[in-house]
Amino acid sequence: MTEKLGVAGQPRRHGAHIAGHGVVFNLWAPSAKSVELLEVGQAPRRMPRDRQGWYQSLSATAHVGTRYQYRINGALVVPVPASSFQPDDVGQPSEVINTPALRDADPYRGRPWTEAVIYELHVGTFSDEGTYAGVEKRLDHLRDLGISAIELMPINDVPGRHNWGYDGVLLNAPNARYGRPEDLKRLLRAAHQRDMMVYLDVVYNHFGPQLNYLHSYAKNFFTDRHTTGWGPAVNLEGEHGAFVRQFPIDNALMWLRDYGFDGLRFDAVHALKDDSERHFLVELAETVREQVNGRHVYLMLENEANQASLLERRDGRARLYDAQWGDDFHNALHVLLTDENEGYYRAFADRTLQHLARSLTEGFAYQGEVFPLHDKPRGERSVHL
Repeated sequence: MTEKLGVAGQPRRHGAHIAGHGVVFNLWAPSAKSVELLEVGQAPRRMPRDRQGWYQSLSATAHVGTRYQYRINGALVVPVPASSFQPDDVGQPSEVINTPALRDADPYRGRPWTEAVIYELHVGTFSDEGTYAGVEKRLDHLRDLGISAIELMPINDVPGRHNWGYDGVLLNAPNARYGRPEDLKRLLRAAHQRDMMVYLDVVYNHFGPQLNYLHSYAKNFFTDRHTTGWGPAVNLEGEHGAFVRQFPIDNALMWLRDYGFDGLRFDAVHALKDDSERHFLVELAETVREQVNGRHVYLMLENEANQASLLERRDGRARLYDAQWGDDFHNALHVLLTDENEGYYRAFADRTLQHLARSLTEGFAYQGEVFPLHDKPRGERSVHL
């Protein structure tokens, strides 16, 4: 991905980045008329803007640990969309974190996919402490149970104390209720010392509504060309879409390279609407494969569209995506066990055993047949996988 250079030759990349003896602050805010950097303990600093809508400022007084916010159009004070940490919740100042400094000199290599026995957990409820440290204390129990990989439900920061994590507001910031970034890194190192992989569930298809101010200064972050169950879709197309695509791709690379996660599970990718020649999901996977080397790194989809093509090997190379959640299997089995046939389960209420058998033997139950809920074909042929 091409990065344009800004202040002092620094690339325009979402967030705050250590640069020499200071910090470069970047904000893509094409809808804003003015942006000020509010660095705690310093006078407000008006940030210059380029023609693409990037605001950038190099601060010689900022450092790791500095707290800051942005003020939009002289009035609205907003949380930093690419914040690396929010010690006092999402509406308060962000903290500068040098996440590349978290990288391991000798990264854990991971394990073959065939050895993955995955335990999904929610950090806030898995232990009495509800923290990264609480999970770390129970790693031996999970290992003795036969678990070789844990998958954390989304840990991106959200308002308040309790949340599943699927309505994230600040995607780069590990939830402060669970501990600091260093605590999260310690959890991964402890798991790796036990030869246990750690995956992370990430959500790129929408942002939570509470304390999400993107519409106030970056209207082009979303588009009315496509809609999702959460409203206008994230904009992945055209000139503005290039800057938006950079945001989740940088996020994925941060989790994998800086924190050392061994894989990512992408939530509801069918809601990532993109008519570009190179679909965002292809660019995302190809970028990860190119930039994260020498390790087992697994990319997993939740994909209602049942796109087998994303799971195929291409020209003898590694797959773009290694696996997909078996929602068809789950839904058919749920109907069989509970007789529930409302909402999403209505599509599996007829021929339930056939759906279950096909999903077990061929991967997808729907491989191009008409899906009753949408009244149009769903899925691609998957038996060859």
